[in-house]
Amino acid sequence: MVADLASGFDRPGGSWLRRQVFWGWVTGFTRTVAGVAGLALCMAGGLPLAVSAGEGLGLAAQRRGMVEAIEEMVAETRMEIGKDRLDPQVMAIMAKVPRHEFVPEDVRASAYLNRPLPIGYGQTISQPYIVALMSDLLAIGPEDTVLEVGTGSGYQAAVLSGLVKDVYSMEIIEPLGRQAKARLERLGYANVETRVGDGYYGWAAHAPFDGIIVTAAASHVPPPLVRQLKPGGRMVIPVGSRFFTQYLMLVEKQSDGSVKTRQIMPVRFVPLTGEH
Repeated sequence: MVADLASGFDRPGGSWLRRQVFWGWVTGFTRTVAGVAGLALCMAGGLPLAVSAGEGLGLAAQRRGMVEAIEEMVAETRMEIGKDRLDPQVMAIMAKVPRHEFVPEDVRASAYLNRPLPIGYGQTISQPYIVALMSDLLAIGPEDTVLEVGTGSGYQAAVLSGLVKDVYSMEIIEPLGRQAKARLERLGYANVETRVGDGYYGWAAHAPFDGIIVTAAASHVPPPLVRQLKPGGRMVIPVGSRFFTQYLMLVEKQSDGSVKTRQIMPVRFVPLTGEH
């Protein structure tokens, strides 16, 4: 999805917040510049700075700027999401995962802006704020197992990889699925297993899951996914159609098997496809 900068709205395809997405893009850029300036000060003062092997200092600074933009957007939307800050562990992972590795070469210069980006086949990599928010809403831990429906480029799976024991990710578009698998393996995300298939029906062989995250909009909460969710588990899923309002939904499975849902905020994702 490409943001319509004239109006401040996003065109279809990927996650969005109306006013917040546009301003998040601007803020993310501003904070990236500030982050680079801050980096120079740290280096001049001799302060330690952790940088991944083979990665330039500029990329680490850009990720810090991205994280600051996410934090600012969390503050702006605190009434909708019901919290003032996201899980520190989630934010630490967002500051670590190399988002530039998960976007095409022609948009890499924009990799750390707080906005969605096209990844081919009519799909997008979600806005960093939405990736962080959905990861936080799962309320997952290091011994948990998570199912992701909609691998895309593999970025969300890479973020989840640092938060849980195992990630199982499904992608219905075969070329994207193959590319994501190769990318995740190359980058060393050993606890992520991918598969090409229709995620609406889940991945029964590895169920039940402590958490399920769906990165495409469904017209309803898929019953197979509810069945594959552990009691006490959570699912985060956008629900709605392409041309009408979609809402990010939090689905919680109770100990007796019943389901409790809560609308978090309006969003826009590409539609969940498949024969269902």
